Amino acid sequence: MNAHPSPVGPRTAAAVKYPSHSELRAALIDRVDAYFEKSQKSRHGGPRLWLKTAILVAWWTVSYLGLMFVADTWWQVLIAAGSLGLAVAGIGFNIQHDGGHGSYSAKPWVNRVTAMALDLVGGSSYMWRFKHNLLHHHYTNVDGLDDDLEAGPFLRLAPEKPRYWFHRFQHLYMWPLYLFLPIKWQWYDDFHTLAVGRIGGQSVPRPRGWALVGLFAFKALFFGWALVLPLVLYPTGVVLAVYAFVCLVSGITLATVFQLAHCVEEAEFEDRPGPGGRLPRPWAEHQLATTVDFSPRNPLLSWYLGGLNFQVEHHLFPKISHVHYPAIERIVRQVCAEFGVRHRSHARLASALASHVRHMRKMGLAALPETAR
Repeated sequence: MNAHPSPVGPRTAAAVKYPSHSELRAALIDRVDAYFEKSQKSRHGGPRLWLKTAILVAWWTVSYLGLMFVADTWWQVLIAAGSLGLAVAGIGFNIQHDGGHGSYSAKPWVNRVTAMALDLVGGSSYMWRFKHNLLHHHYTNVDGLDDDLEAGPFLRLAPEKPRYWFHRFQHLYMWPLYLFLPIKWQWYDDFHTLAVGRIGGQSVPRPRGWALVGLFAFKALFFGWALVLPLVLYPTGVVLAVYAFVCLVSGITLATVFQLAHCVEEAEFEDRPGPGGRLPRPWAEHQLATTVDFSPRNPLLSWYLGGLNFQVEHHLFPKISHVHYPAIERIVRQVCAEFGVRHRSHARLASALASHVRHMRKMGLAALPETAR
């Protein structure tokens, strides 16, 4: 069934394999299939996601127009810019993410259109598909394959990464550093990948034809609404300061949510096997070991995050819309208990944040690898 993920990764990482599928994965698929058959629900988003899409688009529109044409005091500008940053993150969490995974709709063209919400807010849905769907989802927390573990020299996210002296302070300086996440993928990542044809250590096909035209056209559209139009109406310093504040809000929101799923004390990490090698666990067990839920009983947070606080369920069933994750989480928990496999979760957002801080502090204080001495 196309609703279930395959552990076959991108060609560039094809030499790295998983052991054969386990009974655990088969049981998970059977129980989730039975849930949809009994409930007669679609695996896609449906009216709930359509309504959410309308709300998020309206939120972005009101915030942008309010910032551009209504706000005339510093505190009004801060409120409108902060709201815009949260709306941008919300569009990514809910609309683009489901569309990019093909779970927004049963119609492929609808998924393509909603995935392009990322292009409207400065990213590239073409590049994201390789970085996120292929590398991150297939090889979660595998050093050298999961590009989400690559944070340059400034952050050490995993134990196999080189450690430098300044990493001992990374649990303190990481928060303002998250400001640069949107700026980095808006201005650098996509163009760099286009130039070198690689994401991290993995080769990816460069866009061609209309895909290449679309990448540049959407970049121009983004820079137009985010910077060019504001620069026509307001002083350069004001525009750049507001742009930085919007990036700060959206960057901290996006980066924190991403990190709470995989860069916490409870998540495990794996070294990349050598040529022809295999990872130690079957695919489903690997996802359960490297991924952590948080705040699963917080409906408001779940609504805004597009179910990304149910990362365990998302990694096991990425082609099922996030609107179903609260129900699927109960199924996954039950199956894991029956098989004696740990389902990792933080009951509250605060405990997940604390675990992320402890993990980053631990990574900053760990002994230097021999190659980094």
